[in-house]
Amino acid sequence: MESEKKWDLFALASIPLIMTLGNSMFIPVLPNIENRLNITKFQSSMIISIYSITSIFLIPIAGFLSDKFGRKKIIIPSLIITGIGGAVSGIGSWLFPNPYWIIIIGRFTQGIGSSGAFPVVIPTVGDMFKDDRDVSKGLGIIETSNTFGKVLSPILGSFLAAIVWFMPFIAIAVFALISILLVTFLVKVPKKNDNDKKENLREYINNLKNIFREKGKWLTGIFFGGLVAMFVLFGFLFYFTSTLEDRYQIQGMTRGLILAVPLLALCLSSFTIGKVIGKRKVLMKWIILFGNLVSACSLVLLSFFDNFIMLIVTLSIAGIGIGAALPCLDALVTEGIEKLHRGCITCILSSTRLLGVAVGPPISAILIKLNNNTLFYVLAASNALSALITMLLVKPKS
Repeated sequence: MESEKKWDLFALASIPLIMTLGNSMFIPVLPNIENRLNITKFQSSMIISIYSITSIFLIPIAGFLSDKFGRKKIIIPSLIITGIGGAVSGIGSWLFPNPYWIIIIGRFTQGIGSSGAFPVVIPTVGDMFKDDRDVSKGLGIIETSNTFGKVLSPILGSFLAAIVWFMPFIAIAVFALISILLVTFLVKVPKKNDNDKKENLREYINNLKNIFREKGKWLTGIFFGGLVAMFVLFGFLFYFTSTLEDRYQIQGMTRGLILAVPLLALCLSSFTIGKVIGKRKVLMKWIILFGNLVSACSLVLLSFFDNFIMLIVTLSIAGIGIGAALPCLDALVTEGIEKLHRGCITCILSSTRLLGVAVGPPISAILIKLNNNTLFYVLAASNALSALITMLLVKPKS
């Protein structure tokens, strides 16, 4: 990897870290928020979901704008909006006795900002390097930063909430400011070729149609894989934090540390796979397929056991499977789409992932009311379906 780009990668890696903290940090504190605001599990799940729902629709637009005007010009304003959203939720929680809807408005605003931040990072890394192996390594670092944020988030969220319950919202604004400074001063935008074609919106949409006409099958498989990975991850995390609170009465930092265990497994898996896949696209396909099967088997296994240790072990195995698939999904898209349209296609991938994040917690909240095994089987079936679709649709040539 080019040594002069390491600081650029460091700054860019702060974005997925902070964006992940800005969402996953709330998972361990949702039970606290439920008790503080006297709201239901479904209402608390919407604090996670509204952030993701907002981003789903705006991410493709951010991708188009980043392709047209430049990555950095989209990332920095987006980080500013993210910080404003965190401040609205935090200050509203401090000043108002019943701040649920103010929190939702702030999270909505934060979602607007996040749509132009993390999703644009992936094509930025693709633009920075000429060698596919460097791209894969760079994306591995970005994905590891993302997953490390997931490991850190339950610990940090629990710690901040122990100070005051709305402190995680305030922290979002502080973290966003840090990332703004890093990106502003450390990220050097690759010079554009004067001969590069600049498309208007109509030309852009027509070219995207052509891309989907030519590559739609395997892109559909990748998009579905991203959706399922996040649906399963946030589905079982919501179940996990609720179980630790309701059944085992584990609270505070202890709950955050326990939640971090399967996420640490996910992070290590993602980092390792990102280092070894290189540009071997066929290998990427099989890692995605087997990662889904590993996750599915572990979730089915969970239905046969009813003890605390097996809960952690099986969810950690599921995390390993999901973590293995994530960098492969990123790399297949980044290396399979030309730079001109890479921003929009990778942003669509991010949108499908966020759809999984959005539906995971509320669906889990509904299924938990039926019984836990129903939730496990739905999550496992989703992984199995993703493995089947990967096998049928994703057929890389090299």
